[in-house]
Amino acid sequence: MVDAGNGSGPAPRWCSCRVPDDAERPSGVSRRKVLGGLTAAGALAMAGWPGSAQAAAPGKDKSVTITVMGTSDLHSHAVNWDYYTDAAYTDSAGNVVGLARVSSLVEQIRSTRGRDHTLLFDAGDTIQGTPLGYYYATVEPITKTGDVHPMARLMNRIGYDAVALGNHEFNYGLPMLRQWIDQMDAPALAANAVHAGTTRPAFEPYIIKRMHVPGHPPIKVGLLGLTNPGVAIWDKANVSGKLEFLDLVETAKRWVPIIRAQGADVVIVSAHAGDSGLSSYGTDLPVENASAMVAEQVPGIDAILFGHAHLDIPVRYVTNKTTGQGVVMSEPKCWGERLSVFDLTLTHDRGRWTVTGKSATTVNTNTVQEDAAIVSLVKKQHDKVVAYVNQKVATSTQALSAAESCWKDTAILDYVQLVQTAKVTEAIAGTEYASLPVLSIAAPFSRAATFPAGQVTIKDIAGLYIYDNTLLGSVLTGAQIKDYLEYSAQYFKKTAPDAPVDPASWTNEANRPDYNYDQFAGVDYEVDISKDAGSRIANLSYKGAPIAADQKFVVAVNNYRQSGGGGFPHISGAPVVYNAQVAIREAIVAYASASGTIDPADFHIENWKLTRNGTPVF
Repeated sequence: MVDAGNGSGPAPRWCSCRVPDDAERPSGVSRRKVLGGLTAAGALAMAGWPGSAQAAAPGKDKSVTITVMGTSDLHSHAVNWDYYTDAAYTDSAGNVVGLARVSSLVEQIRSTRGRDHTLLFDAGDTIQGTPLGYYYATVEPITKTGDVHPMARLMNRIGYDAVALGNHEFNYGLPMLRQWIDQMDAPALAANAVHAGTTRPAFEPYIIKRMHVPGHPPIKVGLLGLTNPGVAIWDKANVSGKLEFLDLVETAKRWVPIIRAQGADVVIVSAHAGDSGLSSYGTDLPVENASAMVAEQVPGIDAILFGHAHLDIPVRYVTNKTTGQGVVMSEPKCWGERLSVFDLTLTHDRGRWTVTGKSATTVNTNTVQEDAAIVSLVKKQHDKVVAYVNQKVATSTQALSAAESCWKDTAILDYVQLVQTAKVTEAIAGTEYASLPVLSIAAPFSRAATFPAGQVTIKDIAGLYIYDNTLLGSVLTGAQIKDYLEYSAQYFKKTAPDAPVDPASWTNEANRPDYNYDQFAGVDYEVDISKDAGSRIANLSYKGAPIAADQKFVVAVNNYRQSGGGGFPHISGAPVVYNAQVAIREAIVAYASASGTIDPADFHIENWKLTRNGTPVF
């Protein structure tokens, strides 16, 4: 999971990345300023895109401009649909989503520019993120049915030239990933994902595409693919002992000279890594968001298509420290909402091509309509998922909302805690740990989550538990739980005791995302936000008695957190007493189906609260 905002944007949907609504970037261009309401051609013209009128006439010029298009973080958005509202996707900024929109825009650019002048790449996170991706990985997995994954089906039809692997490609295990790669016409690249204990790539590291532009000698375009080192933490259960993930900069330093030696005239990197130079984990692994570092430190790169942070960055120029040359970079937001468009001008002289001009922009896919052929191609698979998520699983006695879950103990989040506690308690029965109290940890993944009064469906539960996490049980001591809660409480800004009550303004300190605010069930405690971070947890108790430092508990926790995601103390090294690879979302569905009724009176216990100087806020 990564953070790219402060929680003000739309809630993420089965995707562990945040999506800010209108983030400003160093380029000074915001999403709302870029391309809103324009045609695609008009948007490109506004951005300075040369178009066919400026393309070199065959045989009359030594220069030619090629166009490289790029997507990233599609997260299994095939068509413009929100599976949680049963309606076309929409947001406050007028964005649309899906490969069906991307396809229309790509075809318009190919038609305008000339298909022989264009290439199309992707920077990863393709097969996970919506119920569509989940369904064909777990409900009717393509590894068992042999069916073609909807994202492979569509990307093949659109004609991608290559894709890089994102961290979420590893969520469903290596067999699923291999099956999807086998179904793809485009090669899947990840030079820094290597076989454990070696430097031998586990996937293709790079390709060289030969472009045949009429009237010109062939142009050889090299593409290096890089994935995110965080996979080693986030999907430890799937890759440990099998794959390792090397530093992006060092990997690029190894492979870019090889690509150049193979005769590449242009070198592009497709990297599933943001450009901030920061990491959401500790320092034990290489830098998570290292794209700009690659541009700055690795000679010989012309352009970088990057993703992972879900930001709309039309263009960023980075000067390479060794050569002094500029590297052009672009990130196309996420979900198919944008398409990055690079223009690279090459001049042929003395028998070789040299890049003499570089530019980039992003184009909003709301400037085109969906490609009807693409929609038709995936319709049966899409309809099957719509039917699946609308299945009734239980009846709720009242409407439940997560809107205040970031600052109040809410019933809807307690339902997650209930299921996790019950599952782990059942699993350790009869073991040496059966006598230990069972606690549970959960975070407010989506403030938009609701259970309606009456019929609760799979999509309602999926909207509450939006990630593909599995459940574990680990042993923590009282002292470790106190440390853990103090770390979690850093989520709040320090607030004066007499400040106006405005809880929404108190959250997300230092841009910590909602999914990194963990709440415990099974113990009682207070979070005093008037105190300094590190001294906020008060009156920590179990069944009315203060918790002893050496007292032991079994804690139900998700695999992301247990593997070290978010950097919480103690949990990654704690003894694991349960790990049956049970998907938490599926456990919630099963529990709700078995009980038939969701009644807060049966499970909602307000065991934690916010205070200021010891006085409850609410």
